[in-house]
Amino acid sequence: MSAKGARHPLDAFVVAGEASGDQLGASLMKKMRERLLGEIRFRGVGGPAMAVEGLASLFPMDDVTAMGFGSVIRKLPLILWRIRETAAAIIASPPDVLILIDSPDFNQRVARRVRRMLPDLAIVKYVSPTVWVWRPGRARKLAPLVDHILALFPFEPDLLKKFGGPPSTYVGHPLLERIGDLRASPEEERSRRENPPLLLVLPGSRHSEIHRLAKIFGEAIGRLVEKRGPMKVVLPTLREREEEIRAAVESWPVKPRIVVTEAEKHAAFRRARAALAASGTVTLELALAHVPMVVAYRVLPWEGLIVRAVVRVSSASLPNLVLGEAVVPEFMQEDCTAKKLAHGLALLLDDTPERRRQLEAFTRLDQIFGTGEEQPSSRAARVTLEVIENKRKSAVDEIRP
Repeated sequence: MSAKGARHPLDAFVVAGEASGDQLGASLMKKMRERLLGEIRFRGVGGPAMAVEGLASLFPMDDVTAMGFGSVIRKLPLILWRIRETAAAIIASPPDVLILIDSPDFNQRVARRVRRMLPDLAIVKYVSPTVWVWRPGRARKLAPLVDHILALFPFEPDLLKKFGGPPSTYVGHPLLERIGDLRASPEEERSRRENPPLLLVLPGSRHSEIHRLAKIFGEAIGRLVEKRGPMKVVLPTLREREEEIRAAVESWPVKPRIVVTEAEKHAAFRRARAALAASGTVTLELALAHVPMVVAYRVLPWEGLIVRAVVRVSSASLPNLVLGEAVVPEFMQEDCTAKKLAHGLALLLDDTPERRRQLEAFTRLDQIFGTGEEQPSSRAARVTLEVIENKRKSAVDEIRP
């Protein structure tokens, strides 16, 4: 599709419901505008990053951002209202394409309402639901609602097909666009071998994660220093969590240096010898930066029982899932103790088989994630425009005699 062949600027309605989706949306918007030489306008729901790219959000994105059962229940009336409001805005003024970014529960309900009233609208979902982790039936439910899914992980299109989901294209994980910020230079690589070593500590960014993991992580670092001697400890966090983190580490026997900017965080990643991290996207970030790690997580006992009952995968770490093997050690629930975490980290500070195994595995990620010369956001924009064009051609073919 090109701007030259368009009779009017493309009208794209984009919906994101959380910070990561806002970043994805902003990158996608930028690349779509570049491909169409500016002949596009955006409407929808998003945050500050999408606002920079020209989106005037229908309402504050935070209205539909909710983490955990308690938060969802408290905000449920507002979330349901925003679902109706979003769908009504789309139906009242149909766009050329509806792009739904992550936030699966919110966006699936929007898609259902819109599809019922606008059956021919091109609907693209950016980020596959994690059907490989739990509730694979979600794939089949999405099939009549979404024309195409833009997948972040290379194994997702085949799984979506297996579970009866919509057509899907692997476009690449957004972290791949930041590899240059994460990878150590030769000088930084040498600094990783210097003493005292730099240790990254990442207890998560959610209040519940900080509450449950910070104390254990602090005790683990204390044990490690007692056993191995001094080390530099860096704790990257979000600026809005800085005060909470400072309070949480007040009792740590080894005080970390807290950093809140992306530049400081990336600099620490490039010089770190090892990391202790909460399970989450940051584990993939560490793997792409070639930082060996120990992963831990803990939830309330009743939540742990639910997770064990519904989760289909044997690993909680993205590097392990992508690599297809248990390379990164995980300490979950009752195994998440200071003693076990300290022991696991101690095995990664020297040239040990455990450290070498992780580093060798991480070098394979580039090939596994490979999308050629095309950046993930560029590929996502290209595939989205192809879906719109194919949808238009199908509509024309249907009305031809």
